[in-house]
Amino acid sequence: MVKETGFYDTLGVKPHATPDELKRAYRKLALKYHPDKNPTEGERFKQISQAYEVLSDAKKREIYDRGGEEAIKEGGGGGGGGSFASPMDIFDLFFGGVRRMHRERKGKNIVHQISITLEDLYNGATRKLSVQKNALCERCEGRGSRKGAAQMCMSCHGTGMQVRVHQLVPGMVQQVSTVCHGCQGQGQRISQKDRCKACGGRKMLRQKKILEVHIDKGMKDGQKIMFHGEGDQEPGLEPGDIIIVLDLQEHPRFTRRGENLTMSMELQLVEALCGFQKPVQTLDNRTLLITSHPGELIKPGDTKCVSNEGMPMYRRPFEKGKLIIHFSVVFPKANFLPKNRLKELERYLPVKVDAEQPESMDDDLYIYADLEDCDLESRKRHRHQHYYMDEDDYASTGGVQCQTS
Repeated sequence: MVKETGFYDTLGVKPHATPDELKRAYRKLALKYHPDKNPTEGERFKQISQAYEVLSDAKKREIYDRGGEEAIKEGGGGGGGGSFASPMDIFDLFFGGVRRMHRERKGKNIVHQISITLEDLYNGATRKLSVQKNALCERCEGRGSRKGAAQMCMSCHGTGMQVRVHQLVPGMVQQVSTVCHGCQGQGQRISQKDRCKACGGRKMLRQKKILEVHIDKGMKDGQKIMFHGEGDQEPGLEPGDIIIVLDLQEHPRFTRRGENLTMSMELQLVEALCGFQKPVQTLDNRTLLITSHPGELIKPGDTKCVSNEGMPMYRRPFEKGKLIIHFSVVFPKANFLPKNRLKELERYLPVKVDAEQPESMDDDLYIYADLEDCDLESRKRHRHQHYYMDEDDYASTGGVQCQTS
């Protein structure tokens, strides 16, 4: 039992969610609300990252479940009161991105999620993707002005940041770093007349880039495709990367389980007993004729497989997993044969195993009980309704009443 569910609600999961369910929920939400994709959703992205930062750690999750967010703030190992790791640090760590010290030397990464089908992963595919990114202005070569016109900002001494000290209580101070208002974090000042006419002194322009995304056979849901150096550019920094995340859509017939494909197949009783041939269309448009020979019985719930008809192995596309088939058997409707024909059918089926009979077969010793359909759910609903019936309602139904004189 958890004290509060705020972090679980933020990720859209139940309090008993598994670590894998937490990962999937965070991945989808973080990609959806990433500042590169939704610049106005920075606060939402921060909340999502904070929730995952706590719930993905077993010890922090236990503390949160017992005492809620207040317990995390009071020293439960990170969280709540501003001691969370940076949301971007969590995102980069989760998606295998660069660490903080590398990010200081690189421009921002751009993350995109593309929807793919199981056919794409089976056969391989190529998708064209249009992305918007920051690119250095070619006219001024990323300087923002003519050569030599920029001057160092004296407010921040070229750092782009200003440090202010606030006294909280006597003997305790807080140091706060903010972006320099004088140069807007650029570390330089450029007069209006010297600014580049193409970029207006911003040093960068928005640029459209068309990428060809090659999806190799055997790739998996959530796998990332990296385009190194194709991300945002910033002056003095190495360009960031573009990260493409594959999002697999549900298939109507097959389900992937690692390197295997699973499917369900329904048989009529005659097919289960006497054999069958059923065509199955594969993901590369071949037709498999699934065959069970006469005498090879298929029981309800049986599982069979076909070798080398599963998913291709990643980077070994000529090796494949198995096609696994789960069988169900449909029995005929009641009274599908007249009684005389049933007796005839009975001769071809295995002999009945009768219960041991007593020596005396007097019919008076037996009570014959016929089977009938029963609806247990209906009976439960009736009991529930009767249990909560008001006294007035019960009286109106003709229930037992006390006689008074």
